[in-house]
Amino acid sequence: MPLPTVILPGYLESAIAYRQLEQSLQQSGFPTITVPLRRRDWIPTLGGRPITPILQQLHRTVKQILQQYNASQINLIGHSAGGWISRIYLGEKPYFGRGEVQPSTYCAHDVVNTLVTLGTPHISQERWTRWNLDFVKNNYPGAFYKNVRYVCVAGKTIFGVRRIGSWLAYSSYQLTCGKGNTWGDGITPIEAAHLDGAENIVIEGVNHSPRSRGIWYGSEEPLKAWMQYLA
Repeated sequence: MPLPTVILPGYLESAIAYRQLEQSLQQSGFPTITVPLRRRDWIPTLGGRPITPILQQLHRTVKQILQQYNASQINLIGHSAGGWISRIYLGEKPYFGRGEVQPSTYCAHDVVNTLVTLGTPHISQERWTRWNLDFVKNNYPGAFYKNVRYVCVAGKTIFGVRRIGSWLAYSSYQLTCGKGNTWGDGITPIEAAHLDGAENIVIEGVNHSPRSRGIWYGSEEPLKAWMQYLA
């Protein structure tokens, strides 16, 4: 039987947006649950504050699905910020968010067989997210844990140009990797979505968000390109 799978939503997103992806994976034989986040659950993390509340909900969901399926490991899918938050969750280094007194340590790399990141910005120049991302980059560079399979999926959809129609992409890419004139999914540039040592995939034509018009990473065709790594 395939390992149970947990989906961690992207920043300011709720579990509802991932319902179709969850159902598609279940129909393909992968027992799947999404961390039951609501948009308001992200409010305590705004402005570069600690993402500890999200880590706590992720941990509760992982424990729940391990017990439900009497399993010792899971697959973990992190969309957007959910990908780098998942990398903190894997680690054994105490995570002190800004101003926190009590550290969070989950050391979950032993229970995660495969980590799939979808459109995750693994680097950032943006001041509110840079502290957290530098914590991940400095403590767990690249595909850090050799017992975990890292699969990093990027989209090649919009080339960032300073003109109407691609200005958002240009600005987002520049905030992420310091360069606006590059390819990405409209929010995350390809070079930021990949990790050294990971199985890095590029899918053309996918948009960043499950709420985007058109297809995104969890749509039927793109899903076929990375779902195989959960087997």
